[in-house]
Amino acid sequence: MLDTHARKYVQPSIEHTSKWLTKLGLTANQVTTIAFIIGIASGGIYALGFPILAVVALWLSGFLDAVDGTMARMTKPSSFGTVMDITFDRIVEISIILGIAYLHPEVMWPLLLLSVSIIFSMTIFLTVGAVSEKQGIKSFYYQAGVAERTEGFIFFSVMMLFPSILMWTTLAFFAIEVFTAMQRFLEAKRILS
Repeated sequence: MLDTHARKYVQPSIEHTSKWLTKLGLTANQVTTIAFIIGIASGGIYALGFPILAVVALWLSGFLDAVDGTMARMTKPSSFGTVMDITFDRIVEISIILGIAYLHPEVMWPLLLLSVSIIFSMTIFLTVGAVSEKQGIKSFYYQAGVAERTEGFIFFSVMMLFPSILMWTTLAFFAIEVFTAMQRFLEAKRILS
């Protein structure tokens, strides 16, 4: 929801950073890789017991993840870049979930439910993107939903910073992911029927 409706407020800083990194000679795929490395490090940093640093790394990774797409659209987007972006995003999420599970094994089942809900939601998202003829500014049809990447980062941040409410935050995240999956499924039925 925030990615769809609030992006316009941060887009100027994303564009400025995109232009700066392009002038430095970096490609969109290189920035995707940098964002990926910082993102997966976030889960490890959390597992080592540094939650604030882990959250900072997560958000830096997310910012660069937005920058890479803008860089690609400013230069020459590639289909492989899209594959890298989506794949690396999921691995970053896995890294965060594993880092949290390492420190808080008592919340393993809610984290497992969250993982399943992300798989469910992304399966619908990617399948609709693959079979839909509609295209937006991204290289595939982007289905908006209540839980987009920014909402996930907010939930992950709360989960890492406030372990006393970790189980409830994880279950709330799970519920919103399932709601988003159903929202996307119903939209898919409408646009593809």
